[in-house]
Amino acid sequence: MNCWVEFIDLNFIRPAGTSRGVLHSKPSWILHLKDKEVTGKGEISIIPGLSPEFLDQASFEKKIEDVVSMLNSGAWDSQQGIDASFLDSLVSYPSILFGIETALLDFKNGGNGVCFDNAFSRGEQQIPINGLVWMGTTEFMQEQIDQKVQAGFTTIKMKIGAIDLESELAILKVIRKRFTGDQLTLRVDANGAFTKEEATKILQQLAALEIHSIEQPIPAGNVSDMKELCASTPVPIALDEELIGIYPKEDKTRLLETIRPQYIILKPSLHGGVSGTQEWIQLAEELQIPWWMTSALESNIGLSAICQFTAQYNNSLPQGLGTGSLYSNNFESKLEVTNGFIQLR
Repeated sequence: MNCWVEFIDLNFIRPAGTSRGVLHSKPSWILHLKDKEVTGKGEISIIPGLSPEFLDQASFEKKIEDVVSMLNSGAWDSQQGIDASFLDSLVSYPSILFGIETALLDFKNGGNGVCFDNAFSRGEQQIPINGLVWMGTTEFMQEQIDQKVQAGFTTIKMKIGAIDLESELAILKVIRKRFTGDQLTLRVDANGAFTKEEATKILQQLAALEIHSIEQPIPAGNVSDMKELCASTPVPIALDEELIGIYPKEDKTRLLETIRPQYIILKPSLHGGVSGTQEWIQLAEELQIPWWMTSALESNIGLSAICQFTAQYNNSLPQGLGTGSLYSNNFESKLEVTNGFIQLR
């Protein structure tokens, strides 16, 4: 038995603009679990400035080295699996936990990239996804929207909060003149860019444009403000960054019961790995809060695992899983996006 990691600096084909800055590349580590002829792979994916466990690359790589050493020293057994207490110790490292969990699932299923044996992994099911429009100049954002519509997407997600709001609203107004709410679903993602006062006004403007939902309108951690917004908003609010760093089940329950969001958005690499995300889903469904899954800019290895994970649930909402074409040096994959759906060929 052997365990090791492979580092890859994923290079964006075009710089990715977010409210936290522009990304040109993104580090990831591929974890390998091998015994005899079977190798399971899982991705440890972080987003600098967002992943709470990532302070700097040197200290994070030291943590990964320690984890690999422990896996090689008995924490992992190819017959018995991985010690539960060891996995519990990684709860505050959701990206590492996700990498280990998916590598183990892949290994158990024969090491062919299958983490979950379901209709999606067998190539029998498509998952609807939204087309993602990155922040940039007005012209660049409009160009992306045109491309997504031509590619057959019926749900588009536009990031807002980077250029001036009036320009962003103008783009949305142009789209709405061309397509009704029945023809094209529009989501916006603010990444916590606004104050509560700003968000209150913006929500009214977005409502007039038949916006499906807004992700994280104000910064995470302002629970009482977010609760008030969700209680009175004319546009459904989806929590995203708000869920980061919340690990105990009772804390998750308290957050959802207090804020009562219209939606939550789940990224396994940020929100507790596979096991932590399963817990979020269980709690959300008990409270009748709809959810959808989104990648945390993983390579095709992590993205495929998340797609398969998503397919374990009966969720018809468009998911945020169309990020496989972002990188110039991505891993080869059988993932394919056609007419707003992702599937394995």
